[in-house]
Amino acid sequence: MRKTTRPAHITPLALAAVIVGGLTVTTAVPAQARTETQASVQATDAHYLRFDKGSVTNSRLELVKRTAGRDKVLKKYKAGSGQTKDTCAVGKGWLPNAEKKPYAVQWHRKNFDGIINGLVIKLSDRKCHNGTKRTELFIHSEMKPNGKQGSIESERWTNSNPNDYYSNGCIKLNPTDIKDLFKRLDRIGWPKKLYVVS
Repeated sequence: MRKTTRPAHITPLALAAVIVGGLTVTTAVPAQARTETQASVQATDAHYLRFDKGSVTNSRLELVKRTAGRDKVLKKYKAGSGQTKDTCAVGKGWLPNAEKKPYAVQWHRKNFDGIINGLVIKLSDRKCHNGTKRTELFIHSEMKPNGKQGSIESERWTNSNPNDYYSNGCIKLNPTDIKDLFKRLDRIGWPKKLYVVS
């Protein structure tokens, strides 16, 4: 008699634990976060981004793969950052260096609609050498929220008059390059870190 009642008694408890566990896992990540970023599913330490500062309008954003020995650069993109090399100039200085303590790649969106639009990668805040906090740091381009080119200047890429590699302190890529970066990262996994060197 015990052998027949014990499994019948344990099975509902085990089933309840599985159901509750399933609900906990399902509700742990808000639906909005899943649709906006997908970062919790795709984040990886196998790759990282590195911004190598040359000049304000002619630097390089690199997609790098971790390998034994020397890491491998998979792709380089021309990029700009800021309007001045003063890393403490809020809204116009280029990014403070981050060789040992990288920026966090917080989220990414393909249809961002704000002061910047379209394909956007959000970076963590950072204090510069004098303690000034730099916020609202992104990797982005100039485009409409749907990724297409618009008619107003902030949604239409030009390489001169004005030089669109200038930014308000973010890392800026041309539309073709940021689309290529998103395509690659959707395929290989989104990195968690951005290093900034000069």
